[in-house]
Amino acid sequence: MNAHPQSEAESAAPLYPERALRLHVLASGSKGNAAIVENTATGQGILVDCGICKRDFFARCSQAAFDPANLQAILITHDHGDHTKGLGVVCRELVRRAVRPRLFVSTAVRAASKPVAEVLDQGLCEFVALAPSAFDVGDIRIIPFATSHDAAESFGFRFEVPGDAIGYITDTGIVPPTARELLRDVRILALESNHDARMLAEGPYPWPIKQRIASEHGHLSNDQASDELAELLGPRLQTVVAMHISQNNNTYRAPEQALREVVTRASHPAAVLVAYQDRLVTVR
Repeated sequence: MNAHPQSEAESAAPLYPERALRLHVLASGSKGNAAIVENTATGQGILVDCGICKRDFFARCSQAAFDPANLQAILITHDHGDHTKGLGVVCRELVRRAVRPRLFVSTAVRAASKPVAEVLDQGLCEFVALAPSAFDVGDIRIIPFATSHDAAESFGFRFEVPGDAIGYITDTGIVPPTARELLRDVRILALESNHDARMLAEGPYPWPIKQRIASEHGHLSNDQASDELAELLGPRLQTVVAMHISQNNNTYRAPEQALREVVTRASHPAAVLVAYQDRLVTVR
């Protein structure tokens, strides 16, 4: 992987001629999060977080034309309930359908999360300890990286197959240098754009919660996401998706406009999308 800006010779090479990976954001926001990275060649998929109910999970898989029988693994970014609370009901239904994906979760998150512990104690999934080192699930290489959040431990991910890559980062107050390098040169970038700083400051939340959200261990604002996108724009990027948008301290339009301004200023062709709390967004 080249983690640095491309030379002129490199930029002349074909830029992800194949769309081998697909991202299905089933839900994104403070009420529940779940996304699937699908290998289009095999139909196999990897679930990132499971903070939604069984009904919504399977309904949105159906809308995405993704067969849950092809789920190979579940990755848990961190222990907060909006990323884990649906894990038990979804995994029990998967087992009923004879699907038993491996559960990749850090030992710290396993110890801190009741939903994770229950799934593993009931033998619904095989436990695999998640750490910041690369591993493979089927043909997809996954490179976890640490994020900065007030959780027991928190991760983002880079997903790679020959000719394609997805970067995925939510629930972080800053983008650490290692994370930024691993988010370069992806075709699809799922980037947290949680709150509008002014809406947060003037909104109804108690001051300690406002401080927590705006801190280095909270969530990225629209302005922070824009700054990060400006750093990550490159010839391979085709789509950026604004993630984990607050329903109380943001609008869906604000992060879309902020990120679109970045690509417009750079005369970059990348498309800008937003992920929603209550409906599917698929990026091909």
